[in-house]
Amino acid sequence: MNRSLVAFTVLATAGLLLPVAPLSVAATAERSAAADRSAPADRSAPADRSAPASQAVPVLNGDFADPVMKGDGPTTVGIDFWTGLNQRYSPTASGRTDSSHGVALQKDGNTLQQRLRGVRAGAEVTVSYEDSPAVSKECTGEQVVNGQPYAVTASGGPVSEMTTAGDPDRTKGKPGTGRWTGRGYSFTAGENEPLLTFTSRVTDSRTHVTCSPMIARIRVVEVPPALDKTVDKTSLGTSEAYKGNERESTLHNAAAACNGENACTFRPDTRTSFRYYDRARVVGEAFVNCTRNALEHSRLLSYSERGHDSVAQTYADANLSLNEVARLPTSGVREEDEKRAKARPMATQFALAYEKGWQRPWQWFSSDQRTIVEKIQPGEVSWVELQPSRERVEGWFLSKKDDYRLHAVIDGPSRAVPDRLLQRTGPMSEAEKQRCAAARPMTTTPVDAAAPASSSDKGLLAIPAPTAPGARSVNRSMPLE
Repeated sequence: MNRSLVAFTVLATAGLLLPVAPLSVAATAERSAAADRSAPADRSAPADRSAPASQAVPVLNGDFADPVMKGDGPTTVGIDFWTGLNQRYSPTASGRTDSSHGVALQKDGNTLQQRLRGVRAGAEVTVSYEDSPAVSKECTGEQVVNGQPYAVTASGGPVSEMTTAGDPDRTKGKPGTGRWTGRGYSFTAGENEPLLTFTSRVTDSRTHVTCSPMIARIRVVEVPPALDKTVDKTSLGTSEAYKGNERESTLHNAAAACNGENACTFRPDTRTSFRYYDRARVVGEAFVNCTRNALEHSRLLSYSERGHDSVAQTYADANLSLNEVARLPTSGVREEDEKRAKARPMATQFALAYEKGWQRPWQWFSSDQRTIVEKIQPGEVSWVELQPSRERVEGWFLSKKDDYRLHAVIDGPSRAVPDRLLQRTGPMSEAEKQRCAAARPMTTTPVDAAAPASSSDKGLLAIPAPTAPGARSVNRSMPLE
């Protein structure tokens, strides 16, 4: 599948990507053909490195409007989706002409933070925002005349020391009107969901807590990393879990939060979900024709495919037993997976989201059998190879009650495009040639091995009774009529 993506809808309240509508027939055919050329296990094929386009990253509450505030401020209540207690002002009190609220960072070391949801490690990220010296009436002229210092940084990026514009002619007791200046900060994400942080650098102990640099109207765009389709289904990466802006040390709490029929919703990331053909494998035995004649025969082939998921692989890599709530139907044992598909809420949540987004049911496992007819020429070998059609979906389990997020990659058999069965014949290998040339298993004749054969005993009409103790007499010859 190439990197050209259909339009997708941003889920504003959750900050993640919604699944897109099914592809048209023409687009499906085009992408199926592209998928044939990009099987993950084919290490000889180059990874898909087509350049992705720049796209917006949803910044939750980027205008600091929630929760709704009464009056003009400043207020010190928590700001929705942001970590850190800061001073918030209304747009009017901030000196702004749009609906964005201004947030003062308070004194040295105080921070304002949010994780950029959906951004993957390696993405090129650009943050745009505006800053201003404090509008607080508690400021003296000398505290804002040369601007106020703060720092901005993000996971994987440098620390950028900044200073707001100056605000001369200020006097204590009179609010400022704001000197808003557009700023930018760029970085390469060093981790998934990088943490964006603004930090106050105001160190003067005499400065009032409200007299500190202000931030407003945060927007983010990214160029996501190129999708690497060579990753094998048995190494899907490490799953991660978050609650709000905090990374969870284990997956357990996030998985437990999804342990209910409607407790979580799975949101696929269509940018990193794709179909592909897996590496070919031999199904059944190889049939070697050592005779001097062509052989033709029928045989029954049976084969099956299982699912894989990054959650189970993360537990296994950490040498931990898989928690019950995190058990998706990817054990590889058909009976066990059938039970999990019915009993595990996360399995249901994923399957419902997949069917809603792609308009076809998800398959955790599959099996098939068919009869084939083989015609093998003398000195040739016949065998059958299978290239299964598979599908990889990456996304997030989102808790509806708490802000838990569990990242998962799930890889399973696909029926969007058919499997490939390759019926093949070819010359024997050297080992097979040696086997065909080997003598038939025999034993030796220890006495008179080279003597001519004697005549048959045509006059024998009855077998003499055996003389050995306990032996039974058995007629071993019949009289000739």
